[in-house]
Amino acid sequence: MTPALPQPVDEAVLRSLTPAVIGILVRRGADFAAAEDAVQEALLEAVRRWPDDPPRDPKGWLVTVAWRRFLDAVRAEAARLNREVRVWQEPEAGPVSSVDDTLALYFLCAHPSLTPASAVALTLRAVGGLTTKQIAQAYLVPEATMAQRISRAKRTVSDVGFDGQPQGRDVATVLRVLYLVFNEGYSGDVDLAAEAIRLTRELAARIEHEEVLGLLALMLLHHARRPARTRPDGSLVPLAEQDRNLWDTAAIAEGVDILQTALARDRLGEFQAQAAIAALHADARTVEETDWVQVVEWYDELVRLTDSPVVRLNRAVAVGEADGARAGLAALAELDPALPRHTAVAAYLHEKDGDLASAAELYVLAARKAPSIAERDHLTRQAARINAALR
Repeated sequence: MTPALPQPVDEAVLRSLTPAVIGILVRRGADFAAAEDAVQEALLEAVRRWPDDPPRDPKGWLVTVAWRRFLDAVRAEAARLNREVRVWQEPEAGPVSSVDDTLALYFLCAHPSLTPASAVALTLRAVGGLTTKQIAQAYLVPEATMAQRISRAKRTVSDVGFDGQPQGRDVATVLRVLYLVFNEGYSGDVDLAAEAIRLTRELAARIEHEEVLGLLALMLLHHARRPARTRPDGSLVPLAEQDRNLWDTAAIAEGVDILQTALARDRLGEFQAQAAIAALHADARTVEETDWVQVVEWYDELVRLTDSPVVRLNRAVAVGEADGARAGLAALAELDPALPRHTAVAAYLHEKDGDLASAAELYVLAARKAPSIAERDHLTRQAARINAALR
């Protein structure tokens, strides 16, 4: 009889257990940074050992191994040995605490004392359960650079302390961090957009908050269009040119359902408004069928909520679609030309208005200012297309 082959470790299981295990170690007396290091070592050990010897209680196994790693680190500090060996004796075997500290970890990792980049990295590590190597690959930076970033972040929040309570913390900050994760794109071994959706789902399951639902809906509706966003050569496909048959209809339906649940609570926030705009795009079978009047109305709500120049820029595009290019250009004229993508929007609206010569010049200028190679190439092709038409 052929022996059974070892089963690969389910990384999703490991990631889902990570916050709870960190919380247990902190409750036993470990500071956050030391607990997080110990849990990462336990996760690596699990990857090595579980395929041949899977535990009956994965969470208990991780707690036991992580706690031993923590004690080993404590005992290695000779100056503190005599005091800490007495304080941190390994507890008697027994059931693992059922207290779930995931929500508190979200708030700790999004602490306002951290920079956005550090908050994102720490969230992916402590709540997402990703390794430093995976996070570094996702951000296309050296592993040593990411290790330093995470280490500084852990030291910062260790000074803040961990009490297992999210009360009084800012939900909006957590959501901004998750949205930053989502917007990082797709690279390396880790799909950060999918990871952000997973983490936001977990947060939605742990806290009743309409903006958490709004963010989850927004992510799903944007992610549904992902297969149509680029061509095989990697070039960008604008929304108006996307093959809508490639959109994920199941993700769209789920996003709309979640959005309706959030809106029914009648406490509108910016992520709900953004999701409503995305839902209107998703609902249109063709770009011509888009309800641009409603899109403008939702942008008006977003302006009221945020007064963001970027929102006003996007609103100018929507006004150009709903009321004509001249109206869009009038709305654009009220904004600072130094805004990112302002020139690209101006080029589009001038083209829509029939002023091809100005549009071509603006597309060239916008390409020079583009924040990415893919966007630069797209704008360059737009300029070349119009110049060819002018000949």
